[in-house]
Amino acid sequence: MSEPSPSHVASSPAASRSAPAKEVPERVFLVAYPKVVFLYPSFLASILTAIYMSFVRKPFDAGNEGAVIVAAMFLGILAVNFVILAFDFPRTTSLTLFFFAVAVATGFVLLVTLKPELLPHITHLLAKFRPAANATFYWAFAAMLAVIFLGVSLVVRFDYWEVRPNELLHHHGFLSNLERLSAPNLRIDKEINDVFEYILLRSGRLILQASNERRAIVLDNVPYIKQKEDDITRMLGALQVEVRSDTAS
Repeated sequence: MSEPSPSHVASSPAASRSAPAKEVPERVFLVAYPKVVFLYPSFLASILTAIYMSFVRKPFDAGNEGAVIVAAMFLGILAVNFVILAFDFPRTTSLTLFFFAVAVATGFVLLVTLKPELLPHITHLLAKFRPAANATFYWAFAAMLAVIFLGVSLVVRFDYWEVRPNELLHHHGFLSNLERLSAPNLRIDKEINDVFEYILLRSGRLILQASNERRAIVLDNVPYIKQKEDDITRMLGALQVEVRSDTAS
């Protein structure tokens, strides 16, 4: 019988099961961001609206419905962003209630718009709601958030944590102050307290408890928290396996 070709061997189930595992990282950086970073949807909306309004002539004319529509959409996105910053939605149930409230409000507005004779007083009030702004306003809003985001990116460079296989380092201060903690037997707790914040940046709260420290290290708004937790777990797990192997030998 002829021997199987190399391509057949590579495609066999045994070969697929022997795929290399994920590489164990040498270090993991943890950065806690302020909640203002969750305003990036409003930042993107302001840029898109500013680009649109840059080509609109006479945005404050009574018949310019485009300027009114984009202004209302921008205010809606900004309002949702403020709700995310103000409240926590820890479970999918609260997320469902939020979207239900949005759907009820949208349906009410459509009902009043399509059937103005049902609620004439509310229809009259909504008819007066015609927000509008020129391109300068939206560019100024985007520039303001851009400066804040830039400042945040600079500040976090001087305050972050570094997890290594045998130690936990805290880099802080403009003079690169360094605090060292023992990393073996490090306890890691992950909390996702807000579904929206997790959707926006895959972020959550990470709690680190060193074996020789009484106080717990709480890091809020850590982006890609599941990936960070997985990297730290694999790193410390590989260290334990190596120590046990050395002991057995």
